Amino acid sequence: MSEIGPGLLILLGVGHDDSEETCRLLAARIARLRVFDDETGKMNLSLLDIHGAALVVSQFTLYADTSRGLRPSFTDACPPGRARELCDRFTSELGYLGVPVRTGRFGARMAVQLINDGPVTIVLEEPNRKAPICSGV
Repeated sequence: MSEIGPGLLILLGVGHDDSEETCRLLAARIARLRVFDDETGKMNLSLLDIHGAALVVSQFTLYADTSRGLRPSFTDACPPGRARELCDRFTSELGYLGVPVRTGRFGARMAVQLINDGPVTIVLEEPNRKAPICSGV
């Protein structure tokens, strides 16, 4: 079982067009994203500023296409082998930046519990992408 204290739950969706460079850029963006309150209550602090941790859970269902019919299609999600490599790369990149990282089990059904202090839920998308790379809480 993986557990963190204050920090971010990152639901990571990996798509066909993602690469090691995507992982590097996304990790840098998330580590520095100012979503935590400062002493005045303004969202002005990053994960690095608060010395927070990240719980990264692979989530291919972020690529669900429900535009046709009632059964989601996941054809835009990266194949499992490559997706696992990129998830590992993403978590390594966060670690290189100084963020303590815990992970879920890749490809497993998991019961994820969250105490959402906010609530703040943000979907990060890179320009020219059809689906989110990450949903952070």
